[in-house]
Amino acid sequence: MFFVDTIEVPGLGNRSYLAGGERTAVAVDPPRDIDRMIAAAARRRVRISHVVETHIHNDYVTGGLELARVTGAAYLVPAGARVSYERTPVHDGDSAEIDARAGLELRALATPGHTPHHTSYVLEEHGTAVAVFTGGSLLIGTVGRPDLVEPRLTEQLARAQHASAHRLAAELPDDTAVLPTHGFGSFCSSSQAAGESTSIGKEKASNEALTLDVDTFVAALLAGLDDVPAYYAHMGPANAAGPAPVDLTPPAVADAEEIAARLAAGEWVVDLRHRVAFAEGHVAGSVNFEAQGQLATYLAWLIPWGKPVTLLAESAEQLAAAQRELVRVGIDRPAAAATGEPARWVRNGEVLASFPRATFADLAGNAGDGVVVKDRVVVLDVRRASERSAGFVEGSVHIPLHTLHGRLHEVPEGQVWVHCAGGMRAAIAASLLDAVGRDVVAVDDSFGAAEQAGLTVRTP
Repeated sequence: MFFVDTIEVPGLGNRSYLAGGERTAVAVDPPRDIDRMIAAAARRRVRISHVVETHIHNDYVTGGLELARVTGAAYLVPAGARVSYERTPVHDGDSAEIDARAGLELRALATPGHTPHHTSYVLEEHGTAVAVFTGGSLLIGTVGRPDLVEPRLTEQLARAQHASAHRLAAELPDDTAVLPTHGFGSFCSSSQAAGESTSIGKEKASNEALTLDVDTFVAALLAGLDDVPAYYAHMGPANAAGPAPVDLTPPAVADAEEIAARLAAGEWVVDLRHRVAFAEGHVAGSVNFEAQGQLATYLAWLIPWGKPVTLLAESAEQLAAAQRELVRVGIDRPAAAATGEPARWVRNGEVLASFPRATFADLAGNAGDGVVVKDRVVVLDVRRASERSAGFVEGSVHIPLHTLHGRLHEVPEGQVWVHCAGGMRAAIAASLLDAVGRDVVAVDDSFGAAEQAGLTVRTP
């Protein structure tokens, strides 16, 4: 008998896996915080004998090298990937025994497309394929995006994705479980997953990589590619160089004076509380990235790389969870941190800043509870271009959130009503505007409510 345990990394939209038998197991695409994988192995009472990477990741810092070092496992990395550390290079067709008693072997299948050297791993029980770890190749209802390596290679890699999907479909039984790393909200996916689980047979029936001819598939894939998070540029090099072990001990405690000094120095002070609490009262100049949202993705995307960051959290538990999220994308150590009530984060005599929240109905009616509407109202849409193409509020200004920090000067004068698709990104944008002294209202509402409220929604 074999098992496959899933290690969810929801903040990044990824999954890692631990698979094995009675005594030994393999870890696939582990996140940087390796203690979760070690704990999973301990619960199963197995030894991790192998750690494998499907590719050199572009969206997170891997824990593979450190996990292999700590456990003494063999570290399997695609042979064509250029790395600066010792590893076991994997070629197409190579196999590794995972658990002899359970008859488990792992067989490598070259599946280029997401990256040139991408490799999938077939888990075989007594010679029969039972699962395939597809990394960023064949995902649930889609494939990994092909544009993260080199723009000049994008079309070539898109065609390779089509060929790799067909290879998997041709060589594996229909009931083989497909276990991808990306596709659960990750920007490494070309679109969102169409479910929580799948198989080769299901993908044959529904995945465009397997139902469309190559030219039609490539054209559709390239047309649907969205913006790439800026921090991705740092992930591949970090993984090729060999990530250092992480330090998740609590940061130095910052008092109100230090928080003020760090803000005055131009550093980022990030409030991790829910957007409602932040809007009601926060340190002037701080910015809001909810700990329960896509903290790592959006903070790493927006912050100037390497800029010191101080974290403000409502509890030690929230702070620790945020640290864990951030090390996965290379933000290793906060400069400082504070927890507790926000009133303790400002100096004597200072008051907390605030801004109103509203709905699209409030915007349509030019009024809302606690909202003082000014003569000139600017509607700012911070969704991505692909979202706006499906519809936008007439007269709104469009500046995608990930570009806003460098384009604040482009926001017209007046009271800024900022919206996204659901509220989280609008809260981030509102905090950025509030930090530079703009009069802002955060629209905390679903975009679907805009037309229902009577606002004119147009498409390009």
